[in-house]
Amino acid sequence: MKKSASEPAGSGRRIYDLLRSQIGDGTLRPGARVTSTRALAAELGVSRTTVTAVFEQLAAEGFLVTSAGRAARVAAPLAASRPSKTTAKQPAVAAPALSAYGRRITNLGIPAFPSARRARFDFLYGAVAARDFPSLAWRRAYQAALLRQQHSLCYAPPEGDPELRRALQGYLRRARGITCDTEQILVVHGSQQAIDLCARLLLDTGDAFVFENPGYLMARHSFEATGASLLPVDVDEHGLDTGCLPADARVRLAYVTPSHQFPLGGVLPISRRQALLQWAGRHDAWIVEDDYDGEFRYGQRPIDALRSVDTDGRVIYVGTFSKALSPQLRLGYLVLPPSLVPVFRQAKRLADRHAPTLDQQVLATLIDNGAYERHVRRMRRENERRRAALLEAVEQYLPANARVDGTAAGLHVVLWLPFLEARSEAVLVASARDAGVGVYPVAPLFARSAARARPRPAGLILGYASLTTEQIRQGMSALAKVIAGLA
Repeated sequence: MKKSASEPAGSGRRIYDLLRSQIGDGTLRPGARVTSTRALAAELGVSRTTVTAVFEQLAAEGFLVTSAGRAARVAAPLAASRPSKTTAKQPAVAAPALSAYGRRITNLGIPAFPSARRARFDFLYGAVAARDFPSLAWRRAYQAALLRQQHSLCYAPPEGDPELRRALQGYLRRARGITCDTEQILVVHGSQQAIDLCARLLLDTGDAFVFENPGYLMARHSFEATGASLLPVDVDEHGLDTGCLPADARVRLAYVTPSHQFPLGGVLPISRRQALLQWAGRHDAWIVEDDYDGEFRYGQRPIDALRSVDTDGRVIYVGTFSKALSPQLRLGYLVLPPSLVPVFRQAKRLADRHAPTLDQQVLATLIDNGAYERHVRRMRRENERRRAALLEAVEQYLPANARVDGTAAGLHVVLWLPFLEARSEAVLVASARDAGVGVYPVAPLFARSAARARPRPAGLILGYASLTTEQIRQGMSALAKVIAGLA
């Protein structure tokens, strides 16, 4: 019997819920005979096919027992427990049993994710303007990739799409001075996964790692989560102070941002780059180079990567498309020394198989046809205008002794306020948000273990890539009023 065209689509679900509730509350007891499908269909005014499908579903779930030529019965023992008439007090939930890695993550004190409620003028660093995304070029390339005929939809190689790795090989040679084989490139879910892979594969409990102070907080937490010890090294206007690199036998890795130190903006000069490479050779240590926004340098061509002068295979290069395209894209890559390629590929495969294939194909197309590099040049000009607007607004609205660092490159600056103490940052940030301005303290980026830290003034990180020049001016004007009230 076919289901009537006029029969409601939800009839089967309602019959299923009715029988389930009657079994659950004891109306239909274990072993009890259930009304036949024919009789129940006639009683409820639905097709027998609908009732038969419900019985088959209940039997598959263990609520009914059915057999050919016999009436269906409620399964015994009862599959669904009868709800209790009394509400007993629930016992306290014990803390979950975690691995050592899980316990370390719990104890790291990772700051809460930025509020989804964005401020009117939000200087969030790491954010870029949605209107800047090359939507038309991306859509065309995506449609072409989507319509490209495939024999089957299956898992892709963990190292990434071959065409994207080939395109990246050429791009890195042109834009960052890096010469490598395509086999050395591993496509990942953004730079954060690249850093996490480095941490898990290169550090053990009892090891130590060198880290810039101040430095990128999420990278530091990734390394600390392995149980390795933090060895903070101060930075100055030129980046990492290589004269303070430790002679610690436990050290296995150094994390650096040499093309634009995060957050202070220094560019590591060649003498320090050579000193860092020599130090790594003496200690048999790896160098993780995070080139998070190396494309954005103003007034001159971008500085070549540290990896371009590495002759001993010590540097692991981390690149990302988050700043040039979008952090929501979640695409980045590693350039690995040949000896590390096999283990990193296997670790990537265990983590998530591979990065999204269609997005990789689209990106390969944009790099090959020149659209990506044209977009980067356009974004460099646009962000240079935003940076100029920010510097003009600081000069116009803030006290004369306010100082800005990190202006030569990147998409953020650090604003120092010598007339406010460092402990004022939290109050300043909260007051600014009340006034509709999102600013972010520099304090969390300093390592707590740096006991000999020099006194410093209050500092704020100001990202400008997601704002218009007018929003930057209005935001600085509003921030100036907040600062005046505190000062």
